[in-house]
Amino acid sequence: MRRLWLIFAQAVTVSLALLFVVQTLKPQWIARGPTGGNVISVKEAAPLSGEARKVVSYNDAAQKALPSVVHIFTSQEVKTPRSPLLNDPFFRHFFGDRFEVQPQRRSGLGSGVVVSGEGYILTNNHVIEAADEIEVALQDGRKFKARVVGADPDSDLAVLRINAGGKLPAVTLAPAESLRVGDVVLAIGNPFGVGQTVTSGIVSALGRSHLGINTFENFIQTDAAINPGNSGGALVDSNGNLVGVNTAIYSQSGGSMGIGFAIPVSLAKNVMDQIIRTGAVTRGWIGIEVQEITPELAESFKLPDTQGALIAGVLRGSPADRAGIRPGDILLMVAGKRVTDAQGMLELIAGQTPGTQAQFKLRRDGAETDLTVAIAKRPKPKAE
Repeated sequence: MRRLWLIFAQAVTVSLALLFVVQTLKPQWIARGPTGGNVISVKEAAPLSGEARKVVSYNDAAQKALPSVVHIFTSQEVKTPRSPLLNDPFFRHFFGDRFEVQPQRRSGLGSGVVVSGEGYILTNNHVIEAADEIEVALQDGRKFKARVVGADPDSDLAVLRINAGGKLPAVTLAPAESLRVGDVVLAIGNPFGVGQTVTSGIVSALGRSHLGINTFENFIQTDAAINPGNSGGALVDSNGNLVGVNTAIYSQSGGSMGIGFAIPVSLAKNVMDQIIRTGAVTRGWIGIEVQEITPELAESFKLPDTQGALIAGVLRGSPADRAGIRPGDILLMVAGKRVTDAQGMLELIAGQTPGTQAQFKLRRDGAETDLTVAIAKRPKPKAE
């Protein structure tokens, strides 16, 4: 009996020792069942191999567009107010010119896009505005002095030209109206002067207006990071084609917050073509001030809806004044196209050719009336 008990005790000891060793060195050998709760089924992806494991990259699009994006460096002489003491002969007799204020120069930076192999570069007007020296640096490191071909403050676009002594790598323009909300876009520029940089995002919205940035607004909104120095740079699609010119950001800190705006390529091309052809952009004008029709105004004027634009003022002697347009009229149509709001009305009139006549449909005292208005040339905005 004692021998059997000894054998049993030894067997238990060896088993416990073996269990301890296995649990310590190979715990996966010990199968554990469910510990309680519900068992759920999950969907697992199959292992990837070969082409399926290839990481999505926009390198091809970036490499196609990068050579066309340039850095723009500007400078201007800043005149410091002269002290009245310097005009005093007694003061100058004792102190001479030692307190004479020396001229200083202010520098700025931005980006641009080569749109023609002949050296034409598209950028923002605010990048080169008031600059007396402009230098353009290409991707290959070459630098050239640039001259301003023309600028359009109303759309914040400008065209520069450099003489590079050869054909430059020009960007490819995307087809008009080809961009869709959700499309992937790349923003290329020189943010904060750190050098050529590519950021990615999607098209967040199209046709953004009423932002108070430009007179004529039809922005692409994107969450691709756009920062100071990106202005005038390229916004390209996933094929490397230009879809917009980076212009502005919404920011409370000065850095990107995921809301950037770009001028669509269709508008940029129209402005660029006019500047290259004539040196300026010509738009229609009739001399009126307009106001949005709010629901409250619609109720006050007993209007059926908020469509159209309220004429808030008419410039004396302007084409509108000569045609008989009065403050309080509701502008409904311009040249057969319906006016949806004040911004839309401005763009419709600007699109008319100066020197021609256009039919305007108005609502006055509850009745609709038609007037023929002679279109004049929109005057240049006054410098601030």
